[in-house]
Formats: sequence, structure tokens, C-alpha cells
Amino acid sequence: MSSPSPQDTARVAEKAEVQQYFNSTGFERWNRIYSDSDEVNRVQRNIRIGHQKTVDNVLAWLGEDADLAQRSFCDAGCGVGSLSLPLAQLGAAEVAASDLSEAMVLEAQRRATEAGLAGGRLQFTASDLESLNGSYDTVICLDVFIHYPQEQAEAMVRHLAGLAQRRLIVSFAPYTPLLALLKGIGQLFPGPSKTTRAYTLRETGIVAAAAAVGFQPVRRSLNQAPFYFSRLIEFSKG
Repeated sequence: MSSPSPQDTARVAEKAEVQQYFNSTGFERWNRIYSDSDEVNRVQRNIRIGHQKTVDNVLAWLGEDADLAQRSFCDAGCGVGSLSLPLAQLGAAEVAASDLSEAMVLEAQRRATEAGLAGGRLQFTASDLESLNGSYDTVICLDVFIHYPQEQAEAMVRHLAGLAQRRLIVSFAPYTPLLALLKGIGQLFPGPSKTTRAYTLRETGIVAAAAAVGFQPVRRSLNQAPFYFSRLIEFSKG
């Protein structure tokens, strides 16, 4: 049995770091961002606005589906439920939401209970993206690939597409010369104690990864606010 490569070992360590961060100081920070709390700084507030633009964009696309009540959804990397809860409120038949951070999942469950949505068609689990399985009409992964370098992000696109019967929707921080000129990608995110690495991705690689498993882009959006840049792409199978 061969030993793990240095790249695999580094990836495992990095994932553990991300998990630990979002179960501790990262949870506290991002829970405030993804809420209506006034205890956020200017950068955090702008990230909140940008992320909400992405969520609203997805909900608008999904809202065009007359058969939404018959559709099943996987919200991969659900955070505190920013997409899962309104999707359930729209009447989706099933929403399976998951996140690497147990703290995020517990908060999402709390918010769902508060909204009268817990249980039934909305279910939360703590899981990394690699461990997700099952089959869903639509798989959605928003602003999670920031934690994946290009090669791993492309592999994850192929994996998530394998769970989707009809549609895959992903967002990521796109590589651009402008972002490359910034003093490190960490400047896009709040707080000097943000320790996890963040990645920008080349859109051509993401699109090629989806195409390799039979998914083609049908529409795109670029959502941005100061300190937030997110390319959103909907892929369709066939």
C-alpha cells in the first residue's frame, strides 16, 4: 500500500485547519456576517451584501422552475442556511444541506427551527464535500471553492456533478489580473485572524471539469461588492 503523497498530506492538513477555524473563531465571525447583526465592520458588511447577491441570484433562477415542489436539492457547504432555508420556504420537495463545520450546521438547524422549517423536507448534516453521496435533481455549492486550489476544485466539480441528475450550480472567486495584483487573497476577507488560505480559480478549468462529466454552462453571473467577487455558473446535463 503506497503512502500518501506530500500533496495529499498537505490537503488533509489544510482541510483540518479549515474545519477547526469554522468551528471556532471563524464560526463566530461568519455567523455575524451571515446575519443582520450590526457587529460587523465595513469589509464584513460588504461581504454580506455580496454573498446575499449570489444567494438571491440562485433563488431567482430556481424560482423560474414551475416544478420546484417536485425537485430535490443538495446544498453542499450550506453554512448557516442562507440558501437552504429560503429554498425550503419556496416549497422545494427536498433540501439536503451539509457543511464541514458542525458549528455551522447547528446554527443552520437553530435558524430552521426558529423559522418553523426544521425536519421534514429540510435536513442538515455535518460532512465534507468529498463524503457527499446520493442523487439530487440539483446540486448547489456556493462560495466554498475558495478553500480549494484549482486542481482540487475541478475534481470537486466532477464529484458534485456526479450527484446531480439535471443541474449543477457553483460559485467561486474568479482569477483576474486585478485580484492577482492585490496583496494576497486574504485582503478580500475580514479580520487579521483569518488564517485559512483562500484561492481564486480559473473559470476555464471549472467549465472544462463540468464538461468532462456531461454538464454545460447555461448561464453565468458575476456578483461583486467591495471585497467580494463571485462567479456564479449554472450547468445543465446533456
